[in-house]
Order: sequence, then structure tokens, then C-alpha cells
Amino acid sequence: MKTETTTHVTQASPRALARQRRRHSAARFWKQYRSHRAGLFGLAALVLFALVALTAPLTIGSDVQSVTDAPGGPLESPSAEFPLGTDQFGRSLLGLVIWGSRVSLLVGLLAAVLSVAIGALIGITAGHFRGWYATVMMRITDWFLVMPTLVLAIALATVMSRSLSTIILAIGVTTWPTTARLVRAQTLAVESRPYIERAEALGGGHGHIMSRHVLPNVMPLVLAQTTLIISSAILAEATLAFLGLGDPTVVSWGGLLQDAREAGAVSSGKWWYLVPPGIAIAVVALAFTLCGRAVESVLNPRLGVAR
Repeated sequence: MKTETTTHVTQASPRALARQRRRHSAARFWKQYRSHRAGLFGLAALVLFALVALTAPLTIGSDVQSVTDAPGGPLESPSAEFPLGTDQFGRSLLGLVIWGSRVSLLVGLLAAVLSVAIGALIGITAGHFRGWYATVMMRITDWFLVMPTLVLAIALATVMSRSLSTIILAIGVTTWPTTARLVRAQTLAVESRPYIERAEALGGGHGHIMSRHVLPNVMPLVLAQTTLIISSAILAEATLAFLGLGDPTVVSWGGLLQDAREAGAVSSGKWWYLVPPGIAIAVVALAFTLCGRAVESVLNPRLGVAR
């Protein structure tokens, strides 16, 4: 019986062992993450905003965007019927802020994914191939780094059609350089290790080295960078929408601020038109930043991020 048990254990499939290691890694990550109080606060806030955004069609419905069927009068102050007041068309600002969270979070997430994907691709390939290719790509990266990101995004959003895809593209293709430089530095560190030389000696090609050895080692850095970039992407989307470069057919937090500016809410003292979307943008950006710093601290304890 003992021999059979030992044989069964030693014959465990590689996939089972890999799944077991991933479970242990996830448990260890969560245990370390829980020790960061700021990270837990950020995660709780993000979960709350995500639930609000996902359940918006059930709780308030898409008719909250309707201008012709607005339930209230223009620019009504907060009341029992309208806890956050109404906008210039008489629509409930509470419903608009909740519905706008769907667009703002979606744009921020997709733009950050696009930015990190571009940066990781350029960083890994530049760190692996080196030579003239790395020189050219790093000079392009340096050019994007010294150029004002917001100016480039405004230029792209101006020459292209006004839509959410344009905003996502404008933010994604202008915020990748930092990721590219970080990933390239990590790639150079990974490829200096002995097992990379062994893989090359055994016939491993460029694609095998980058996908099977380099990418898994830089993924923790990519994950941490993604959480940090999402907050910047949300702020960039709000800025572009505030400047009138967003999609006019959808409701977003930046679009609400732009509508408030056009309605003269600043000069007339209609604070309830400005404060709710502004606070929502600030809280979500802060939550993603806190989560990103906590993830970065867990994955790289040498950073010594305060808890």
C-alpha cells in the first residue's frame, strides 16, 4: 500500500503540479497583500465601484440618459427625490454618476491594457534582440517620454472621430513608454541568468525564449504597472471629455464635468453639478493607485512601500 501511494505521488502530472504551485503562489500573494491596509482600502473601493457599474442597468436603467423624459427641472438642488440634484436638462445626477462609472472604468481599463501591451511588447523585444533594433525602439520611447502625453492624446483625439475607441486609442498609444523601459530593464536582467543560456544551447528559438522564459518573469511587473496606469487612464479620459473631445453620445464622469462647465455651474455656484463626478474620479484614481502600490510592494519587497 505504501509503495502504491508513493508511486501515485511521484507520478503526479506536470499540469497538476503547476496548478498546485499557482494556488500556493496566489495564497501567498493574498496573505502578503492583506498586510497592506491602504491596499485593502483601495481594493474595497474598487469592488464597490465595480458592483455599482455592473448593476447600473438593473438599478437605474439606461433611460437615465434621456433628455426628453427627464424627471426633474433644470439644475435642481439636492433633495429627497434627487439626492445629488439634477443637471441642466433635469436628469438625476445620482443616476448619471452611476451610469457614467461604466464608461469611465471601461475606458480606463481598456486604455491601460492597450498601453501595457504595447510597452511590454516593445520592452521584451528590445531587451531580447538588442543591437540596432533596441537602439531604434529606445530612441522612439525616449521621444514619447519627453513629449507631453496629454498634448499627444489631444492631437490624436482631435484628428480622429469622436468615439470611445478613439479615446482608448489616444490614451493607449501615448502612455506606454514608461512600461517599455521598465520591462526592457527586467528583460535584460532575466536574460543574463544561466538558464537562458541553457535554453538557447538546447535549441530554443527567439519566440520560445521570450514567451516561455522572459514573459512569465516580467508578468508581475506588468501586473503592477497595469494597476498604476489605470488611474492615469481614467484621469486622461476625464480630461479629454472635459475638453469636449469625448464621445457626446455617452455619459462619463469627464463628460458630466464638461456639461457642468457649459451650463455655467462654476460661476452660478451649482456645486452639486461639479462635486459628485469630481469626487468619483478622485476616489477611483486613488483606489487604483493604492492597489498598484500594494501589488508592487508584494511582488518586489525591496521597494519598501509603506503599509
